[in-house]
Amino acid sequence: MKLTIVDYNSGNISSVINSFREVAQNKVNIEVTSDLNKIISSDKVVLPGQGSFKSCIDALNSINGLVDGLNEFAISKKKPLLGICVGLQMFADTGYEESETKGLGWISGKVSKIDNQNGKYKLPHIGWNQINIIKESKIFKNVENNSHMYFVHSYEFIPEYKNVISATTDYSSNIVCSVEKENIFGTQFHPEKSDKIGLKIIDNFINL
Repeated sequence: MKLTIVDYNSGNISSVINSFREVAQNKVNIEVTSDLNKIISSDKVVLPGQGSFKSCIDALNSINGLVDGLNEFAISKKKPLLGICVGLQMFADTGYEESETKGLGWISGKVSKIDNQNGKYKLPHIGWNQINIIKESKIFKNVENNSHMYFVHSYEFIPEYKNVISATTDYSSNIVCSVEKENIFGTQFHPEKSDKIGLKIIDNFINL
């Protein structure tokens, strides 16, 4: 099996690469690239994202044909794709970080700043928080409800349709922290920084 981690110059993704390699233990061919043909011919793709919504979308768009290749992989061929942090947020139609920016449009919705209730909640939302699994998801197999995951974000994905939400976390409000729509999976938390439970989620994705 071939798994590709998309490297489109959006910040340090070494912890993502290392955790996938640790879980895969040579059973899976892991490639880190922005090469279209390698992405399209993969069995699974991981889309990480660090920084702002706009900077990540701009970085994707700056590599000729990359967005088309991701669309072909995830939408036309319907092969499994996992978005992490801003990687998940980019599934949305529109993001409002820095300026209004068009997303990939894979899951209807928007990305807005977390309502910190006039400073009652610190932003960014950093650290460990419990997740509430609200729908059976393949990536949560053998993961206990209310497990703690590691978060770093100031913006949240608000999907138009609630049936794509697989988990939420409570921070100022019920924040969507995991989605699943057919072959497309996303986590707002960082599984690669979430200890053994995070590695279990990575393992579940690898074993889909």
